Amino acid sequence: MNNEIIVVAELSDNRILPVTYELIAFARALAAGDSAPVRMIVPGRETHAVARDLADETGLDTIALVGDPLAFYNAETWMTAMAARLAVRKPRYICIAHTSRGCDFAPGLAVRLGASCITAVEGFSRQDGAARFVRKIFNGKIKMDVTPERDTTVLTVLPGAFKVEQKSPRAHLAGSMEVLKIPDHPQKIRTLGVIPAEEQDLDLALADVIVSAGRGIGAEENLELIRRLAGLFSKSAMGCSRTVCDLGWLGYKHQIGLTGKTVAPKLYIACGISGAVQHIAGMRGSKMVVAVNKDPRAAIFQIADIGIVEDLMTFIPLVMDA
Repeated sequence: MNNEIIVVAELSDNRILPVTYELIAFARALAAGDSAPVRMIVPGRETHAVARDLADETGLDTIALVGDPLAFYNAETWMTAMAARLAVRKPRYICIAHTSRGCDFAPGLAVRLGASCITAVEGFSRQDGAARFVRKIFNGKIKMDVTPERDTTVLTVLPGAFKVEQKSPRAHLAGSMEVLKIPDHPQKIRTLGVIPAEEQDLDLALADVIVSAGRGIGAEENLELIRRLAGLFSKSAMGCSRTVCDLGWLGYKHQIGLTGKTVAPKLYIACGISGAVQHIAGMRGSKMVVAVNKDPRAAIFQIADIGIVEDLMTFIPLVMDA
């Protein structure tokens, strides 16, 4: 085991996703206490050019993990390919985005490496030289510190938890780039292809104001109040938590969170949303957050700039009348 920290880049169609830069910021902050080296793995069929660009841009030594089995995401292939290389390197930490993909393969990778696994990390501290990682439990109402007990630890980091470093063309020297080709191997699971999401007539990312509904609105018919509240603002949109989509009240194009959209409007109004970490990860970058919930202990109040403990059916009509 050494002090090395590995960042697993997340790509889509060979494009670097913003969460990769957040992982780098997290890894560098984590490395500062131990002067540990930070390196990156970029998995994919042909990621040579992307890995080279990342090495030049970030100054990190980068490994392009390439091969035909990595043409499409497949948890079995990702875990097998990475475990073989990481078992030799024995890094201290492996940092993965807490996205639907990261949540899928990170625990299995930890098992293959005999490593600890801490998910949904949103911060860390140090005590007696040891890192303690912060994550939430009980639907976001309680924070706890977790200390790993193995030499290697797989971490999944919540999107939005760490700010991206300001880019400067001369901030870093270019890092090196290494190419590792993985051979074909028998697989129990084979990815047949990727089906693109349907065209959306709503772009939450462009809205200045988003009014979001959670299970706490009570019933589908109460969505009309949410629509009317959103209508008070220009350039506004209506969002929701995953639960509202799962209940069939709204389509998944409205979903905000880890498995939905990531947004950063000027104003975010959360109506009847408890504040689970999955939802908060999707709207953490909002400039102003107003939360309305009749439960005074709702986790959403921990990140709200303004918290209103009131029944929505009472509060929203009063706002619209005013």
